[in-house]
Amino acid sequence: MMVLKWVLLVAGGLGLLAGLVWIGQGTGVFPYPRQSFMISEMPWAYRGAGLAVVSAAVMVLGWRI
Repeated sequence: MMVLKWVLLVAGGLGLLAGLVWIGQGTGVFPYPRQSFMISEMPWAYRGAGLAVVSAAVMVLGWRI
Protein backbone atom coordinates (compact mmCIF):
# COMPACT_ATOMS: atom_id res chain seq x y z
CA MET A 1 0.00 0.00 0.00
CA MET A 2 2.93 2.33 0.64
CA VAL A 3 4.08 2.03 -2.97
CA LEU A 4 0.62 3.05 -4.23
CA LYS A 5 0.59 5.98 -1.82
CA TRP A 6 3.93 7.28 -3.10
CA VAL A 7 2.96 6.73 -6.75
CA LEU A 8 -0.21 8.77 -6.25
CA LEU A 9 1.62 11.53 -4.41
CA VAL A 10 4.40 11.82 -6.99
CA ALA A 11 2.05 11.60 -9.99
CA GLY A 12 -0.29 14.13 -8.39
CA GLY A 13 2.58 16.50 -7.60
CA LEU A 14 3.94 16.34 -11.14
CA GLY A 15 0.46 16.87 -12.57
CA LEU A 16 -0.11 19.82 -10.28
CA LEU A 17 3.18 21.37 -11.35
CA ALA A 18 2.36 20.86 -15.04
CA GLY A 19 -1.10 22.35 -14.51
CA LEU A 20 0.35 25.46 -12.89
CA VAL A 21 2.81 25.88 -15.77
CA TRP A 22 -0.06 25.58 -18.26
CA ILE A 23 -2.04 28.19 -16.34
CA GLY A 24 0.98 30.51 -16.35
CA GLN A 25 1.60 30.06 -20.05
CA GLY A 26 -2.07 30.30 -21.00
CA THR A 27 -2.49 33.58 -19.14
CA GLY A 28 0.83 34.96 -20.39
CA VAL A 29 2.34 35.22 -16.90
CA PHE A 30 5.00 32.58 -17.67
CA PRO A 31 5.89 33.17 -21.37
CA TYR A 32 8.66 30.57 -21.69
CA PRO A 33 9.72 29.25 -24.13
CA ARG A 34 8.95 32.30 -26.22
CA GLN A 35 7.94 30.36 -29.33
CA SER A 36 5.42 28.16 -27.48
CA PHE A 37 1.95 27.87 -29.00
CA MET A 38 0.44 28.01 -25.49
CA ILE A 39 1.45 31.60 -24.67
CA SER A 40 -1.56 33.85 -23.99
CA GLU A 41 -4.06 31.19 -25.11
CA MET A 42 -6.78 30.96 -22.46
CA PRO A 43 -7.93 27.43 -23.40
CA TRP A 44 -4.56 26.22 -22.08
CA ALA A 45 -5.12 28.07 -18.82
CA TYR A 46 -8.49 26.31 -18.45
CA ARG A 47 -6.94 22.93 -19.24
CA GLY A 48 -4.19 23.64 -16.72
CA ALA A 49 -6.75 24.50 -14.07
CA GLY A 50 -8.56 21.24 -14.74
CA LEU A 51 -5.33 19.27 -14.57
CA ALA A 52 -4.37 21.02 -11.32
CA VAL A 53 -7.73 20.19 -9.71
CA VAL A 54 -7.59 16.53 -10.75
CA SER A 55 -3.96 16.26 -9.64
CA ALA A 56 -4.78 17.78 -6.26
CA ALA A 57 -7.57 15.23 -5.85
CA VAL A 58 -5.10 12.43 -6.70
CA MET A 59 -2.73 13.76 -4.05
CA VAL A 60 -5.52 13.89 -1.43
CA LEU A 61 -6.37 10.30 -2.30
CA GLY A 62 -2.73 9.37 -1.84
CA TRP A 63 -2.60 11.04 1.57
CA ARG A 64 -5.70 9.18 2.73
CA ILE A 65 -4.39 5.74 1.82
